[in-house]
Amino acid sequence: MTFANAKQRFSNRVADYIRYRPGYPSACLDLLRKECGLQPAHAVADIGSGTGLLSKLFLDNGNRVFGVEPNAEMRSAGEEYLQEYANFSSVNGSAEETTLPSQSIDFITAGQAFHWFDPTKAKREFQRIFKPGGWLIVLWNERHISESRFGRQYEKLLVRFGTDYTRVKETYPEAPVMRSFLDGGRFVSRELPNFQEFDFDGLAGRLRSSSYAPPEGHANYAPMMDALLKLFSDNQVQGRVRMNYTTHIYFGQLEARRNSG
Repeated sequence: MTFANAKQRFSNRVADYIRYRPGYPSACLDLLRKECGLQPAHAVADIGSGTGLLSKLFLDNGNRVFGVEPNAEMRSAGEEYLQEYANFSSVNGSAEETTLPSQSIDFITAGQAFHWFDPTKAKREFQRIFKPGGWLIVLWNERHISESRFGRQYEKLLVRFGTDYTRVKETYPEAPVMRSFLDGGRFVSRELPNFQEFDFDGLAGRLRSSSYAPPEGHANYAPMMDALLKLFSDNQVQGRVRMNYTTHIYFGQLEARRNSG
């Protein structure tokens, strides 16, 4: 499922996204070195690169990274965040039209973004820009919902006040979706632990960074923030709460397309 306004959903959330979204464990690199042969010499296209959280992981590994981002505000934030990396290039493009040269990319990555892509058009574009033997890496952080009272209450808050939370959640990629995208080819799924700790301001920023959270001025905004304050007060330990995640990693290979321009 895709959304008509997917490329603009985060325009008014950039500041909170930069400060409060979870990054990706450095252990991801160890996994990809072992499983996919990732080396610093490989060129990476980070599709839906946003503010640069995933791009930074590969830049720190020494890779040449092309951050492909269709949202102007998010792209500008990524450029500022990664300005010290000479190996980073910011690209005004999308999964469906990256603007990158054909057969130029070894690894295509998507962090917390794959569910916004048009799968048919994105697959065609990925095949065009892949070098032979290229790898597709899809990552996202999934909150633990049921293992703690805080997790259960936070989930209920999103369902109650979110503008389209359930609809967005249903689009997160799962194994059958990724296997279909990769045409039944080699496909691997791995998981790593991840977490964040927040004071109340941080928790509020984390909530506001979500595309389905009603913005300030929306009828649901004030009651949502009141409910969040109560949730925080009921669950905080020494002024902080912990949000646990599983970082899901799917990777596999698409056959590169030749002579496609």
